[in-house]
Amino acid sequence: MELGFIKDMFNSIAPRYDFLNRLLSLRQDVRWRREMVRALDVSENGRVLDAACGTGDVLAELHAQGNSGAHAVGIDFAPQMLAIARQKINRFGPRPAGTDLLAANVLALPFAPQSFDAITIAFGIRNIMDRRAALQEFHRRLKPGGTLAVLELATPRHRLLKSLYLAYFEKTLPAIGAFFSRNRMAYRYLPASVIRFPEPEAFAGLMKQAGFVRIRWKQLTLGLASLHTGMKEKD
Repeated sequence: MELGFIKDMFNSIAPRYDFLNRLLSLRQDVRWRREMVRALDVSENGRVLDAACGTGDVLAELHAQGNSGAHAVGIDFAPQMLAIARQKINRFGPRPAGTDLLAANVLALPFAPQSFDAITIAFGIRNIMDRRAALQEFHRRLKPGGTLAVLELATPRHRLLKSLYLAYFEKTLPAIGAFFSRNRMAYRYLPASVIRFPEPEAFAGLMKQAGFVRIRWKQLTLGLASLHTGMKEKD
């Protein structure tokens, strides 16, 4: 899938993105992000990067969980997504460490090595063709002992649940998404990208190849999403 197509697609659906995420996941996406942020261990003066930050929901969750002393940076390549994220973080009020938003590509992060105590990416890694290269970029930018948390949609393994899920994903979801966003292609791309995403064990293997240690993963909500965590080894 071409980068330009994906960028245009996310710019197009940005105004309805949050609404559709809540509707199509029955608000489970909120709970999943909450669990991802809880998996982090960031000090009061730590630095957190949220890659493919979209409309800033992870940044908002960091603030909601009391990480107001950490300096957070969100990056995304879709300007319309960043515009909504900027509106969202402006509602936080004054924060001691602040939150920055930058237009950037995760395959060429504009930060020095060992810049962050934690890096998160929610529902974004499946849109990156060279996932191992992205994971290597994250590894380079983490400080020794830093944590990577990856939240991604998944395909349930239970046979009946998987059958129901695929029927919803391939028929109902595109229709609802197209009705509200006026972009049918975007909500046909979504289920296809989830179905093609590696199984949790295979993705954990990619994290290991990128240099991460203490890799763990867990299924969320009957296997509808997976949360992967890994650490950059301490010196």
